[in-house]
Amino acid sequence: MTSWRPTTALVRACLLGLGGVSLGIVLGQEVLAVLCAPFVVLAATGLVGRPRRNPQVATRLDHRRLHEGQGATSRLDVDDLAGVEHVTRVAARAAHVATSPTYGTVGSLVDEGLPTIGFSPRRWGRRAVGAERVALTSTWAGWRWGPVHLPESGLVVLPRRAPYDTRAEVPQPDGLVGRHRSRRVGSGTEFEGIRPFATGDRLKRINWPVSLRTGELHVVTTRAEQDAGVWLLVDALRDIGVSGGIDGRASTLDLTVRAAAALAEHHVRTGDRVGLLVVAANGARVPLGSGPRHLQRLLGTLARIRTDARSTPPERLDLGTQSGSVVHVLSPMLFTPLVTATASLQRGGTSVVVVDTLGDALTEPEGADRLALPSLAMRMQKIERDDRLRRLAALGAPVVPWRGPGTLDTVLHQLSRRAQVPRVRA
Repeated sequence: MTSWRPTTALVRACLLGLGGVSLGIVLGQEVLAVLCAPFVVLAATGLVGRPRRNPQVATRLDHRRLHEGQGATSRLDVDDLAGVEHVTRVAARAAHVATSPTYGTVGSLVDEGLPTIGFSPRRWGRRAVGAERVALTSTWAGWRWGPVHLPESGLVVLPRRAPYDTRAEVPQPDGLVGRHRSRRVGSGTEFEGIRPFATGDRLKRINWPVSLRTGELHVVTTRAEQDAGVWLLVDALRDIGVSGGIDGRASTLDLTVRAAAALAEHHVRTGDRVGLLVVAANGARVPLGSGPRHLQRLLGTLARIRTDARSTPPERLDLGTQSGSVVHVLSPMLFTPLVTATASLQRGGTSVVVVDTLGDALTEPEGADRLALPSLAMRMQKIERDDRLRRLAALGAPVVPWRGPGTLDTVLHQLSRRAQVPRVRA
């Protein structure tokens, strides 16, 4: 258990004061006694000012859920400050977390307020901050309590919501609750068409003018009272490149997660139902939903993404999508199984948009030896990737590099027009 212990200054003052006075008396030298008098005063005041109780110290963060680039303040709580004059805090360094002061060391007098430390996460994910050492010093620097180790606190860092907006509609452009509405046939009020009567149809749906004219019963079909579903398929199999946080270069996983966060916020804000599927070793799935709480759930799921070098995607992805849904595949498209699964979704009739999040990960640095083995391997991988993307585009799945605002405008306009064209399936 930590207790108050004398400081080096107090021990030195006691030894010099007691030794000087004693030596002056023994030798009859009043000068020694006069010279050691200040040390006697310091030793006396230090011994008298010894705190009597052991305080309880704890830290707390103002916020435990932040976005990239935002900041939180770590505050110190001490239950008993009687006899305490100075407080010192030294915070441990955490990956992708900036501190204020820069090196995480701060101290102040109690009369000026307890010192605080600011934390600013620079990359999404779960961050452990707040592990620090705290020491208390009594008046006249006579006694010290600690330093004691305080445990770290978990901080959830959500991906930064990039400034993304688009005026283009998803491939099913009829608004109901949200801006975009599904064209799936079902119970509703908007007219879809007239077809012959079948077992199970409601009698009130019979269209008598057409039935009398044709001599057979016909019923009116309507569109389902349901918004268009938007699925975000996030590739978290690998993280290529070195992440520099929001202040440096972005890795492929940084681009993927931030693009997914931007798309999720945009579609939720317009009232669409958004779902999320993370392709990873411990992949997560968030069903379709809407509203601010659902957006926080999506962002929290994105913040918990972890990569695993041993994980492989399934040959076929089952999203459980219905007609009228659009799937955004956010991936650098470097792995054949994921490309195969994306092609299967496109062949199944789902509107698929591939958002390329490779960025500059395969860009060769200036002055690199083009005949070196790493450079040759990088170029071969890029050639194979370009061939996969051409095949996806030939199947009808557009591939768009992520560029922030307006990235999907042209593609969604084209898909909206294509959705109106009748399809012939073999």
